[in-house]
Amino acid sequence: MNPRTLAAFLHDIFATALMWLAAYWIRFNLDVPAEFAAAAWRTVFWVVPLYGTIYLASGLYRGIWRYASVNDLRRLLIAVGIGAIAMAFIAFAFNKGGRIPRSVFILHPVLVVMMMAGDRYLYRAWKDGYLFGGSAGKGKPVVILGAGDAAASLISDLARSRQWRVVGLFDDNAMKIGRRIGDVPILGPMDNLARHVGSLGARHAIIAMPAATSGQRRQAAEKAANAGLTVFTVPASADILAGKVSVSQVRKVELEDLLGRDPVQLDVEGLHRLLTGKVVLITGAGGSIGSELARQIARYDPRQLVFYEQSEFALYAVEQEFTGKPVACVVGDIRDSALLNAVFERYRPDVVFHAAAYKHVPLMENDNAWGAVRNNVLGTYRVARAAIDHGVGEFVLISTDKAVNPTNVMGASKRLAEMLCQALQAQAKTRFVMVRFGNVLGSSGSVIPKFREQIAKGGPVTVTHPEIIRYFMLIPEAAQLVLQAGLMASAGAESGKIFVLDMGEPVKIADLARDLIRLSGFTEAEIPIEYTGLRPGEKLYEELLADNEATVPTPHPKLRIARPTAAPDSAWVSDLLTWLDPPVRSEAEAKAGLQQRVPEYQPAHH
Repeated sequence: MNPRTLAAFLHDIFATALMWLAAYWIRFNLDVPAEFAAAAWRTVFWVVPLYGTIYLASGLYRGIWRYASVNDLRRLLIAVGIGAIAMAFIAFAFNKGGRIPRSVFILHPVLVVMMMAGDRYLYRAWKDGYLFGGSAGKGKPVVILGAGDAAASLISDLARSRQWRVVGLFDDNAMKIGRRIGDVPILGPMDNLARHVGSLGARHAIIAMPAATSGQRRQAAEKAANAGLTVFTVPASADILAGKVSVSQVRKVELEDLLGRDPVQLDVEGLHRLLTGKVVLITGAGGSIGSELARQIARYDPRQLVFYEQSEFALYAVEQEFTGKPVACVVGDIRDSALLNAVFERYRPDVVFHAAAYKHVPLMENDNAWGAVRNNVLGTYRVARAAIDHGVGEFVLISTDKAVNPTNVMGASKRLAEMLCQALQAQAKTRFVMVRFGNVLGSSGSVIPKFREQIAKGGPVTVTHPEIIRYFMLIPEAAQLVLQAGLMASAGAESGKIFVLDMGEPVKIADLARDLIRLSGFTEAEIPIEYTGLRPGEKLYEELLADNEATVPTPHPKLRIARPTAAPDSAWVSDLLTWLDPPVRSEAEAKAGLQQRVPEYQPAHH
């Protein structure tokens, strides 16, 4: 028994003895007759050891007074209740009662609970700073948006941390307005934030709505930001319930919180059949999508992951993340047939996820047009050919929404890669599937990291056009849906098909910039937005991926299939490979060849 536990035990023994005597004093109005006083002192010497034994046996000292809770009170009530019953039984069964008034048997446990529970509460209140002025005036004043269980837990946790001082709650539930959680008033709906902020002196708001939808969180964040508050949030419900984090681990609201979508429902059993115990090869494994695919696949216990990546640094970074796991790392170009065949021969992959590609639209549009075509098309062919020759079961091509009616070289080259895979499907046992989706939030080369860098430098934030819109999804969601599409392909019925992901509603890039400026604690007056004009190959609107006229549904609500078109034949493939053979072609030749082979490709002119 450590010193603190011993002190708590001795306190309870003393309280039990004192309350035994107090029960007599109360029973006799503080004037205890001599014979009863003698009985009280005589019996206290067996009553106290009895209670002490029960206290120890009931686990009363496993808790810490500093964090005394309702569960501790429940244990206390049980222990005292058992003690009272045992004491009464001994007193009457063994004639140990002497001159014990019956009312003492009732008064004593009530007084013991009051003293022991009261002392624990006072100790916690003192440590939490509620006594003698305590934390009054300490910590940064903050308001909490949401007045549910998360807010109640947060108020309690923040009181102990002394980092924040909660001065008000806001909730749109009219039944809660005017009431309190602890000492904190619920002041009104969130629309009233701006009206109260000045009088409360708050400069910060915490969104305590872990189970809310992304739309509700976005509205709350916008109202707080419009009121001039720096916005924080608590972790999601799933993470709190899983024990990964506590509700008090507040952090700044990120764009991902506002654009988050409903969780993807995966066929876990099916994915285990596809991936568990298998060798999985990922090209472009060091990129945003490739590395997230690796993380998601690792959950299904593959026999081995093979990372194929051109960038040494990117490969090193992802390899470090998988230290101690069955991983093979290959530095290589996807156009290198000899290396690909050696890798496939050595590792014998069962499933291939082909994520390697040149994806940056402006960079690939002019001087690098032919490089983009050869990498994205010829590279895809050579990886696919190696997969067919070595008996790979499933081949998943990561495509893009820019392949839909492309206006740039990158999009047209990915469309050509899709067509090539469809042509190969007709002559192969390997099951091919192509997956199209839009921008993934925070991926390398995306606008979000660029905006953050510009804000850190004091602005301005540059946007190409005030009306430009894009579809966005989170990287983990995209990777999960790619896996689900691969599973559907493995069934055979959907092989050779192009899957398109439900990207939700399009988002204006200018609105993203404004949100990021506000979330960083600035106004547009401090960090202005500048419009620079569309870049080479860029268009205002990407095509709607889940258009009911262009796609058909699948059993999964977030996956649709593009309506089939006639797959090219082997003569088309031979002609394409002949065209791709020269290592150097001009930009004009590259674009002319793309237009000839991808009829819907119309180069953008700015």
